Amino acid sequence: MRIGRRGAAGVLAGLLAAARPGAAEDWPTRPLRLVVPFAPGGASDLLARLLAERLGPALGQPVVVENRPGAGATIGADAVAKARPDGTTLLYGTPGPQIVNPSLMPSLPYDPVRDFTPVVSLVSAPNLLVVNPGLPVRSVPELIALAKARPGELTFGSSGIGASSHLAGEMLKLRAGIEVTHVPFRGSGPAIQELIAGRIAFLIDTLLLFVEHRASGAVRAIAVASAQPSTLMPDLPTIAETLPGFDSAAFNYLAGPAGLPAPVVERLNAETNSILAETGFRRRLAELGLEPIGGPPEATAATIRSEAARWREVIQAAHIRLE
Repeated sequence: MRIGRRGAAGVLAGLLAAARPGAAEDWPTRPLRLVVPFAPGGASDLLARLLAERLGPALGQPVVVENRPGAGATIGADAVAKARPDGTTLLYGTPGPQIVNPSLMPSLPYDPVRDFTPVVSLVSAPNLLVVNPGLPVRSVPELIALAKARPGELTFGSSGIGASSHLAGEMLKLRAGIEVTHVPFRGSGPAIQELIAGRIAFLIDTLLLFVEHRASGAVRAIAVASAQPSTLMPDLPTIAETLPGFDSAAFNYLAGPAGLPAPVVERLNAETNSILAETGFRRRLAELGLEPIGGPPEATAATIRSEAARWREVIQAAHIRLE
């Protein structure tokens, strides 16, 4: 769901008017922490900092990005789950903490549903299907045909077992009915280098990672792995045009610990929706290949539930487990 500038401003005005006197208006009284459960320098970290730069002035307090990587994003998520529910500790959510980790890991230090308060949907981050230029394919149907002609011979890389790039490759494998071999690496960088070197056949990972490699001819992009075409690469078809319903885009959102006061959730939601509606911010998102979403907290909660169910099906079918 998208909210226009006037709509977001109207929502903000209505929410603040409806809030209890002295509640949302007097909050926050101290700086906020925006916890990113990954190391600095990645796509999530970049967007979190872009959001924090604008959210701080809107709230009247600094919003400090705090990187808490480790254990498949569970360390950062757990820090938020155990924080005081006063709205000053927030999670920059990606598919890991609440969507895929419950199906990947035998146990978590938090309850993925009960220990968090959904606040607002942020962006959809599309993935890109790329192949080594030496592979004799230029489309998804050609890749599927080659894989079926050479069962078990083609390899696809990922940034690690259970990573979004791994799950996207398994989804392609299941939907297309092909037998290909997964090769995990320690991060997207090594996987891309192995693809360029020709030691793996294809890779599905964050679109933004491949802009320069595609321009130089180091990789061949054959399709966008999200439901809609990319504004950054409008010349490419989607995988869904060949495999209806295919969508491996990463859902990004904002959440807090369980028990956040309703006026605080409403204030955060309204301010973030206003930021997502800003022309300059939307232009920056387009440059990064990201699609803004926005909407009420209820929509965020619903998307987390539906995404968890969708990826659970892939994880169970592919027998993926992290110990």
